[in-house]
Amino acid sequence: MDELTVENLHAGIEGKKILKGVNFRARTGEVHAIMGPNGSGKSTLSSVIMGHPKYSVESGDIKFNGKSIMAASPDERAKKGLFLSFQYPFEIAGMPFVKFLHAAYKAHYPLDTMSIVKFREKIKEAAKELHMGEDFIERELNVGFSGGEKKRAEILQMMLLKPKIAILDETDSGLDIDSLKLVANAVDRMRSKDFGAVVITHYQRILNYLKPDFVHIMHDGKIIKSGGIEIAEELEKKGYADILKEAGVKVAGVKLQ
Repeated sequence: MDELTVENLHAGIEGKKILKGVNFRARTGEVHAIMGPNGSGKSTLSSVIMGHPKYSVESGDIKFNGKSIMAASPDERAKKGLFLSFQYPFEIAGMPFVKFLHAAYKAHYPLDTMSIVKFREKIKEAAKELHMGEDFIERELNVGFSGGEKKRAEILQMMLLKPKIAILDETDSGLDIDSLKLVANAVDRMRSKDFGAVVITHYQRILNYLKPDFVHIMHDGKIIKSGGIEIAEELEKKGYADILKEAGVKVAGVKLQ
């Protein structure tokens, strides 16, 4: 069992402190949901875990299997088994999606001598699960992709790279109900003793299809409440304002989204 641990993490960007003492643990075999209003620090947490260079860590630690990864570069963290699905995937003109995937796969599995021809077949099989046409993988990376296509492309990468812990940053935003089901089902199929996921979301709807083992509410740079799926159901009924009040948090300026 592999484990990602965040210990009393304080971090920010350009002099602005965003994370104010986050404590969190996720293991393979588990699906966690992190929810919270806009500006609570959810996306910052995912970026800091993956070592985004724009963010500075003031104190605290991030460990993978008990060892600090604070000095590791983003690609080193990825090779250890961490994966981040971007909220806003980048477009790279001139880079065929299939070549990008092949390069990423070779970097993760350097001893695998699979040819790009065989790799293409592997991609096509995975793409079928996401209802993506064969021509999709020959297109330039995210160029001209719809919002839903970009999100499914991120999930396709996850399916091929098989990380130990995947962080999905608002993968459900902008998805229609059919795409939402495809994405949730793909993540659920990967759930095993070798794979765990952290799903960052505003809404409960993806959790209707992807039942998390743990739900965490984040506000003002901290996780203020944790529990099971009942927390998401409570949030759906009451909204963030009532949940935050019950947790003893001042709610002035909370954006109920």
